[in-house]
Amino acid sequence: MNTLRQCQDFQQLIDASPVFAKLLWQATFAPKDTLTGLSLSDRNPRVIEQLLPFFDWIYHHYFRVTTDGWEHVPQTGKLLMIGSHNGGLAAPDAVMTTYAWFRRFGTERLAYALMEPKIWQIFPGVARLATQVGTIQAHSHIAIKALRQNAALLIYPGGVQDVFRPHSLRHQICFFGNKGFIKLALREETPIIPIISRGAHDTLIILADLYPHLSQLHRWGMPWFLGIDPGTFPIYLGLPWGLAIGPLPNIPLPVQIHLRVCPPIIFEKYGDDASHDVDYVQSCYLQVCQTMQQALDQLLQETVAGK
Repeated sequence: MNTLRQCQDFQQLIDASPVFAKLLWQATFAPKDTLTGLSLSDRNPRVIEQLLPFFDWIYHHYFRVTTDGWEHVPQTGKLLMIGSHNGGLAAPDAVMTTYAWFRRFGTERLAYALMEPKIWQIFPGVARLATQVGTIQAHSHIAIKALRQNAALLIYPGGVQDVFRPHSLRHQICFFGNKGFIKLALREETPIIPIISRGAHDTLIILADLYPHLSQLHRWGMPWFLGIDPGTFPIYLGLPWGLAIGPLPNIPLPVQIHLRVCPPIIFEKYGDDASHDVDYVQSCYLQVCQTMQQALDQLLQETVAGK
């Protein structure tokens, strides 16, 4: 029975891979002025449905994801899901969180995720396919539009610095002082639901970030490659390169991932005045970071105890 089950599982991957490849091909060669991540209407539940079997295999058999805490997510209404990024450009925690959302809430409930706008320049095919799944560019005006449609919005405030933070920081919440999500939550009176994960940052081993040195060279006159400031320049060990230098795409190692959805964080006050109060924004930012760090520490303790 075990062998039969394994064959059926592998057949699922064989059947789903051409569909994924076809959709990626179509997105890659879509007109350049389409699927830009600047419109909420580009989200396509039919495309999501076609992608689900492929990511179902990745979820269950490649990363062997375990997850808990989804009861903390309200069944309706707007919300901000805030995560700490891991695992390089493949960002397996973000992809698996998105799949877990669809498993629980279906493809029709409005949900979007913010992504670095540079991805549309560097990897347009991937970005355009992600747009159809609900990815939008990380700009405040479109994030506000999403929340005002009562959508769920997934944000990783640490961005590229977080996703390529050194392996020595893998158990730390690092948002690098980016407080835009706090101002958004306060202005739009939206609860924050933290998401933490274990394992995703072991899918590649980030040794160091050379960006501060390259940034200095840029200030001395060295141009950025393709005129794009990468924001990070890591050295890492991982597939397919072995040793890689720079924010190159990677194939994540098949490390088991655990996702945990934490209880909502509700602030004492909301509104425009609160969002412009520098000290209050800082206080709310520290509250989120500390709450998420405590939750991550607890998850890691449970992991050690379970071994």
